[in-house]
Amino acid sequence: MDFSLTDDQSMLADSIARVLQDEYDFETRQKHAATSTGFSAEKWAEFAELGWTAVLFDEADGGFGGGAEETMILMENVGRHLVVEPFVSALLLAGRLVARLGTDAQKAEYLEPVITGERRGTLAWVEAQARYDLSHVTATASKDGSSWIVRGHKAVVPHADSADYLIVPARTSGEISDQDGVSLFIVPADAEGVVLHAYPTVDGQRAAEVTLDGVRTTELLGDEGAGYESLVQVIDDATLGVCAEAVGIMDVLQKKTVDYSRERKQFGVPIGSFQALQHRMVDMLMIVEQARSLLYYAVMQQGRGEAAKAVSALKYYIGSKGRFFGEEAVQLHGGMGVTDEFDVAHYFKRLTMIDVQFGNSGYHLRRFQKASKGESA
Repeated sequence: MDFSLTDDQSMLADSIARVLQDEYDFETRQKHAATSTGFSAEKWAEFAELGWTAVLFDEADGGFGGGAEETMILMENVGRHLVVEPFVSALLLAGRLVARLGTDAQKAEYLEPVITGERRGTLAWVEAQARYDLSHVTATASKDGSSWIVRGHKAVVPHADSADYLIVPARTSGEISDQDGVSLFIVPADAEGVVLHAYPTVDGQRAAEVTLDGVRTTELLGDEGAGYESLVQVIDDATLGVCAEAVGIMDVLQKKTVDYSRERKQFGVPIGSFQALQHRMVDMLMIVEQARSLLYYAVMQQGRGEAAKAVSALKYYIGSKGRFFGEEAVQLHGGMGVTDEFDVAHYFKRLTMIDVQFGNSGYHLRRFQKASKGESA
């Protein structure tokens, strides 16, 4: 089977890698993460100018027509350089939902400015009691003339405090946990009744608790009560994206650990000469390669019947092995591996956070088992 990239994909990979290598070192990343928004608006505009924000959208919507392969290429490089700019929240989540469900007018207002880097959206989907069940929606929306009144609370909404709009799943009919009756609404982030409590996350990014207290909106995204399936698909696409990011992180950590073992001396010899440590680094290499193989398989399955099952297999492996992998990298670097000034600790933090994004390893193991039995997730 041929896993090689096309010429266009190779050019994309090379250009992203080159720009980030030259312009996005760890010190730059830390400066961006320390800002009030958690990233650099100037750098985001530069990424848009380079076309990176357009890669994942259809040509008809003003993008370059990229798919799962291009998502993998982009997000692996995001992982390698610990990029904090909102690729996941603005593109993989909000952008993809508008592209999938939006009318021409909604795409013009909410998607085109995202592609050009002028505006950003995010998806406010997490509810604390839901435990990753996307149908478990307690936020409600009721019709009031030509508008909808949205009420509810959403947790850990990525980059909500710097977003121009939120996409909010809310129940318009049915009982809690019914798949039918979930609708999607576009809500301006500064709308009356939107209350944000923003905070930095452990991996150097930002999120917010969002309370919607009688927020009025006229922007229903897609058909009323039929948002669940699109929400599941977009979350799966984003899950694939952060798994590619994790593979990029693991690749860097493995190489850094090997390089350090060649430089650090103990008892007059490099610690990499100790057989016990060699075994641990081989284990790390095997985990990276197995994760990459599962990533390739999941990418190839997109658009096919096994797509969701392949994503869950990948996410389970990333989650179950990621913590061990990060701990090995930290321990093999010794005391410096946990210092805030050293990048290894930050790679580990991001890898740990990826486990709990879009369903942890336990959730995806159960989903994989249900899919294997032909049961609904």
